[in-house]
Amino acid sequence: MTPTPTVVFLDRDGTIIRDASYLSRVEDVELLPGAAHAIARLNEVAIPVIVITNQSGIARGKFTVKQYLLTQKRLDEFLSEHGARIDATYYCPDHPDFSGPCGCRKPGTGLFERAALEHNLDMSSPAYIGDRWRDIKPFHKLGGTPILISGPNTPREDADSAAREVVTVVGSLAQAVDALIGTEQP
Repeated sequence: MTPTPTVVFLDRDGTIIRDASYLSRVEDVELLPGAAHAIARLNEVAIPVIVITNQSGIARGKFTVKQYLLTQKRLDEFLSEHGARIDATYYCPDHPDFSGPCGCRKPGTGLFERAALEHNLDMSSPAYIGDRWRDIKPFHKLGGTPILISGPNTPREDADSAAREVVTVVGSLAQAVDALIGTEQP
């Protein structure tokens, strides 16, 4: 069993909400089954929940920062309706092909380190949950527990990378939270 996490870093698209591919409209925000309840379980045991998300659609001109912020606000509203909350959200608007290199795009650790500093997070046992290898790869530099959600948009090579690294692979955010803090008692 892994140590209880001191903070959980979540990806957004494909982890908490359906990956709509360049999500720009609030009406397309759709919680994945069990995601709100899984986040609420983390909230109940006082584990900070931080979202770190790549939003290259901004650099690509697919949507604006304002549109992204509106979709994030809608996600926060959905979670609140289910008694769950995200403690902070960080996003990278860049893509190297469009805006040049940056230090915040996952798998880089810039946003994780910024969140840790700004929120005085205990980084002794972080956990990383996402549906792509880049979402969880920061564990190499920062330590902690990586969990890959194998979803419909998870590239096969990402699951293969996780298997080679002996990373926990699950089917949903709820299963990832079960792996981190134990299954819920009836």
